[in-house]
Amino acid sequence: MIPSTARRSRWRAMARRIIRRSQQMNSLTDEELAEAGRKLRWEAKAGTALDKLLPEAYALVRQSARRVLKMEHFEVQVMGAIALFEGHIAEMQTGEGKTLTATMPSFLRALPGHGSHVITVNDYLAERDCDTMGPVLNKLGLTVGRILEPMEPDERRQNYAMDVTYGTSKEFGFDFLRDRLRMGASPDDGAPSLRKYVRTLRGGEEPVQRGHYFALIDEADSILIDEARTPLIIGLTQPNDPGTVNLFRWSNRATFQLQPREDYVYEPERRSAWLTDTGCRKVVLMSKPSLMNSMDTERIYTQVEKALTAKHAFEKDRDYVIVDEKIMIVDEGTGRIMDGRKWQDGLHQAIEAKELVPITAATGEAARITVQSFFRNYTNLCGMTGTAIPAKRELKKTYKLKVTRVPTNKRCVRKGMPVRTFKGQEAKLIAISDAVEKLIREGRSVLVGTPSVEASEALAAVFTEHGIQSQILNARYHEQEAKIVQQAGESGRVTIATNMAGRGTDVILDNDVRKAGGLHVIATEMHSSKRIDRQLVGRCARQGDPGSYQFFLSMEDELLRCREPREVKRKQRLAIGNKAGETSRSWHRYFKRIQRFLEKTHRKQRKSLLKQERQRLEQYENMGLDPYLELTES
Repeated sequence: MIPSTARRSRWRAMARRIIRRSQQMNSLTDEELAEAGRKLRWEAKAGTALDKLLPEAYALVRQSARRVLKMEHFEVQVMGAIALFEGHIAEMQTGEGKTLTATMPSFLRALPGHGSHVITVNDYLAERDCDTMGPVLNKLGLTVGRILEPMEPDERRQNYAMDVTYGTSKEFGFDFLRDRLRMGASPDDGAPSLRKYVRTLRGGEEPVQRGHYFALIDEADSILIDEARTPLIIGLTQPNDPGTVNLFRWSNRATFQLQPREDYVYEPERRSAWLTDTGCRKVVLMSKPSLMNSMDTERIYTQVEKALTAKHAFEKDRDYVIVDEKIMIVDEGTGRIMDGRKWQDGLHQAIEAKELVPITAATGEAARITVQSFFRNYTNLCGMTGTAIPAKRELKKTYKLKVTRVPTNKRCVRKGMPVRTFKGQEAKLIAISDAVEKLIREGRSVLVGTPSVEASEALAAVFTEHGIQSQILNARYHEQEAKIVQQAGESGRVTIATNMAGRGTDVILDNDVRKAGGLHVIATEMHSSKRIDRQLVGRCARQGDPGSYQFFLSMEDELLRCREPREVKRKQRLAIGNKAGETSRSWHRYFKRIQRFLEKTHRKQRKSLLKQERQRLEQYENMGLDPYLELTES
């Protein structure tokens, strides 16, 4: 096993040779540059090993970026690109230019003609990266496409046929499942093999995807770790009969007649509720609509438990928003609306009943795949992120990917200020307002991170009371995202954001702000993962710029909702505050302990999901069926 220091030394030597070769290309005309790109492609298709072509290919991409973007890859970016080609997760600090780094391995892996997929966390970043970096690859003779949510199958097929395709893991995964559904589940020659499916869909239609040769995952820990708790599922609509609608509505009303700990137990850490024997008896004896008379008792119990879970575990403007009388899920990790996604097994309908909006049709499963299984389909896999080291064991065990830290181009001068903890939410918000007013007077720009839509709008209201003008970036304002981010680095600008501003967001500072001390990030709460906190903090002090950050916490924060209410109330009584409501800094340890508990819980959930998927794969393989389809055909 090669030590990481020796590996980095080898990469640095290679990077310096590539930069020298790139500088020698300054005299080439654009046509000669394109011809050099075509020549590399012929060699790759003729069977020349890609590692032999790497120095020339990377030098060409660097020269193309110089001409198209007026930007040249730094030595550390070339090192990161080499790490990606060799199948590593490259930990590159925020602001180190990961998007530009990705052009090198995506170009090299696209040369044999099998397709190169660059995967990121949302449509906004996929479109932005494609528009910005696409011309660099176009100049060398490659075609570049993108996969966005509204696209129809024919348009998707055309974009997958490009040499390099940008998109989100969700869209790539669902296209894989849709191809499987159209294809059916009959293996070639009747053999029980999962690797040899007919590649022509029913009716002669071709699949939209042409294979899974190479994937480069931006924000790899978010996609491979955080999103891995939720499998990708294509729902099968099961129209609601009047009795089922009555069940959903009645179950919601029933929850108001049940007493906690006597009739049901709610477990915050698992976000689930279950009826006790007393509660079951009470549910049986409740009066019910006549349309529910034919339903079996077990089904009624299950839906009441879903209604209790909806009541206690899921909150409006935190876990979901209501748009045009529709429940839209908000992704905890990214703060974005997950359009078209629904909770399964009646939970989504329970939340609709709770919010008194129209009940939509329940969905069964037509096809499903976990994130872990989907990315295992790729022959070559790599990724980059600013926060991979904390998850390196899981990435190695689950995906067989090594994590290597790539040094920064300039020394990071980010300053961390002491954590401040408060007894209540009100005292915390006042303290944040006072801190922001001081920063505005200093000519700084401020980014305030909040855990939910509700929290961002509550803070904006407090700022308005204190005469502070602010911009909100959350799931309600995603259409104005580019404009809000563009203005966030101006002097005196205050931006309140959910996790939408946590990944891939590049705040460009005005010179006046840079002189005044740069962007200051205020985290109003700790998130369920330390990596999400690090991503928010990483919006400041990028590429050698000045910047600072500070955490403001309270004993009423959302993080504590995963604990029993009795425990939280006891801790709140013990937390003694001063006149301003501020408590001892030692309480920060309690928050860190809860964060570690949540990280461990989520890790167990991912492990359990992967174990179930493996058992399912084995079972279906033995039967000769496609493991990704619920409705299989023999």
